[in-house]
Amino acid sequence: MYRRYLEQNIAEALKDTPVIAIIGPRQSGKSTLLLEIAQNQKIPYRTLDDATVLSAASSDPAGFLRGLEPRAAIDEAQRVPELALAIKASVDLNRSPGRYIVSGSSNILTLPVLSDSLAGRMEVLSLFPLSQSEIANVRPDLIHALFEGSPLSFPNLGPESRSEIIKRVLVGGFPEVLGRESEKRRTQWFNSYISTVIQRDVRDIAQIAELADLPRLLVTLAQRVGSLLNSAELSRTTGIPYTTLLRYLDILTAIFMYQPLPAWSTNLGKRLVKAPKIHLVDSGVAGALRGLDEKSALKFPDRFGPLFENFVISEIRKLRSWSDLDFEMYHYRSSGGAEVDCVLESRRGDIVGIEVKATSSVKSSDFRGLKSLREDSPGQFRRGVVIYDGYEVVAFDEDLLAVPVGALWSNFKI
Repeated sequence: MYRRYLEQNIAEALKDTPVIAIIGPRQSGKSTLLLEIAQNQKIPYRTLDDATVLSAASSDPAGFLRGLEPRAAIDEAQRVPELALAIKASVDLNRSPGRYIVSGSSNILTLPVLSDSLAGRMEVLSLFPLSQSEIANVRPDLIHALFEGSPLSFPNLGPESRSEIIKRVLVGGFPEVLGRESEKRRTQWFNSYISTVIQRDVRDIAQIAELADLPRLLVTLAQRVGSLLNSAELSRTTGIPYTTLLRYLDILTAIFMYQPLPAWSTNLGKRLVKAPKIHLVDSGVAGALRGLDEKSALKFPDRFGPLFENFVISEIRKLRSWSDLDFEMYHYRSSGGAEVDCVLESRRGDIVGIEVKATSSVKSSDFRGLKSLREDSPGQFRRGVVIYDGYEVVAFDEDLLAVPVGALWSNFKI
């Protein structure tokens, strides 16, 4: 079983917060982690995936909780939103930390009944599919080093073949997929997963008559990973009415399929109106939706490039979910057309720019967007890096580096 680095954050939250919510995509490992925590804490564990438990929780939420008090772990809590009011009432009578640990395959913050009822009483933590560092059982400190401006050295970082990198990207991080040896069996899992999520999780949080529109929309989004979202054009292409399309995008975000990357700007007001970039939660899912296999990825590098970018962005998102460094993620596009795939901004305003290139070598021209970002953020810019599929750290400037993608799952010395 893989060690999940989010465990430390959960353990800290249990010491001072009445309700801890673990959210993330279906099959990312939430149930396994929640059951392990319940066993370690010696508290009851119940899953609302069980029909009998679901019936009990639905018919009498307060009575259901009374049978578990004073502490409990409840899996798939979003299936009975009314539980939130019962948890609130219980916590208001006894605000001891660690009263309830709940998990859900939908973003609880998007469900008004849950988020409003438990405001000030709940800490929400995201568990994504396995990061490459969790698979390797290595806890990298790359992001800290980039913000601190520390020199990077990777003594254990060896070269990986193009095929090995492609396989990492196409397999992704879902635990179940990692145990499947053949591409055929992995593809079958992805197809079943996509169907199950749409048929089940969407019905849990929304009443949609035409579920057939969602798979078509997902395929279209997968074909456009790494590009800017143009909702009007997407509506015309898919034939989905504009207002309906916006609702569908919100739903796909809530169930952790679609993960848009917002725009960064020196003008805080403009960040909300600029278009986000399209990304999916897992590069394996994106690859399956695009119909990309290892042979075609090798043969058609232009098809693989956007997927490689999605992979790197999702890895950084996973690192952020358990990092003790507080930062937000954006993309950057200047008025002159210069772009940076990912901008990390710390709470104190420090900036790190990350450009992604699915190539084994890096040219000085690959730093054009990072140089523009540096000019737009004087006093804030700490580092700009181009992540590529080589294996050497190469300095192009005092604060501009080419960094191998393996740095995301390797130890290094500062």
